[in-house]
Amino acid sequence: MLKADDFSVNTREISGLTVNITSYKIGKRYYCHIDNVDPGATIVRLDGESKEEVIQTAIDRAIRRLTSKT
Repeated sequence: MLKADDFSVNTREISGLTVNITSYKIGKRYYCHIDNVDPGATIVRLDGESKEEVIQTAIDRAIRRLTSKT
């Protein structure tokens, strides 16, 4: 049975929107999920090989998505 390790949830502001940044590790992969606090819609979800890389990439993508005019 797989279980999540190194689980964390942080709340911060990105491009004027309060978001939750959830990260965790399953097996050898790290996962990050960014959603807006209310109503909880997903902005970014991805995985990678290192925790720092996956969180920073997710934040960068969230910034691009939240500041995009299209």
